[in-house]
Amino acid sequence: MAENTELQKRYSQLVLAKQRKTSVFVNLFNRNYDGTPTAGAVQIPVRDKEVEVKDYDKVNGAELSTSTTSYITLPIDHDASVNELIDKHTAAAVPDNLVAERLDSAGYSMGLEIDTNLGNALLECTAIKDTAALTPETIYKAVINARTEARKAHLKSAEMWLAVSPDTYGLLLQCEKFTQASNLGDQTVQNGVVGKIAGISVYEVDNLSDETVDFILGNRIFCHYVDDWAVPVSVNDLADGKHIGACAVQGRNVYGYKVSKPTTVFVRKHV
Repeated sequence: MAENTELQKRYSQLVLAKQRKTSVFVNLFNRNYDGTPTAGAVQIPVRDKEVEVKDYDKVNGAELSTSTTSYITLPIDHDASVNELIDKHTAAAVPDNLVAERLDSAGYSMGLEIDTNLGNALLECTAIKDTAALTPETIYKAVINARTEARKAHLKSAEMWLAVSPDTYGLLLQCEKFTQASNLGDQTVQNGVVGKIAGISVYEVDNLSDETVDFILGNRIFCHYVDDWAVPVSVNDLADGKHIGACAVQGRNVYGYKVSKPTTVFVRKHV
């Protein structure tokens, strides 16, 4: 039993690793929460305002202020499953390389699905009014203008991220301001960052459902994502009365997401 539990843990970690390598947005969302995802909902902290600073009186002290962090409920209402048939093998005899291939494929497929869902949630946020077609000469200014609006919402550059379409990334590569300022270290590149603008990390995304999107300026504070294994991944014999000498890679991953403050996420589209 202990060996089986260890395999479940290892298989589940492999799927998650591939999933997070495939999905861009999963790594850009806030993953802080209280509770148990498999229970159906969790509580996520939302920053309303910064802690109030007051003058201190040595005799009377200082008045207490209330908490600046509130909590909202995040339903865990998405359920992704892995149920991949491996024919002509029992669970005990299935080759390791075959299991690895199916786990890799499962993680990739789940990553694409989750990335699309998160991207669609972001597209419902604040639309940037300027919809003129971008050029290598105007792209940098367009991003800076969006950053200015995010700063007015009291977000720091380190809390922001920029997701760009392949077409927009192509424009950035022709923009001297971007190429001159994007001297990245190896670790940054490994994390998927393709450049920086005014301290904001830039990521290229290629699976947004709306092809008119130029870029999304989001943040790690008000974009939330939570997931967990409802049933850890394992290789199970199919004793269903139909399959003979067959097994399957099986598991269930539940997740939920929310943009708690849509006014802090800016979406630019072109007409």
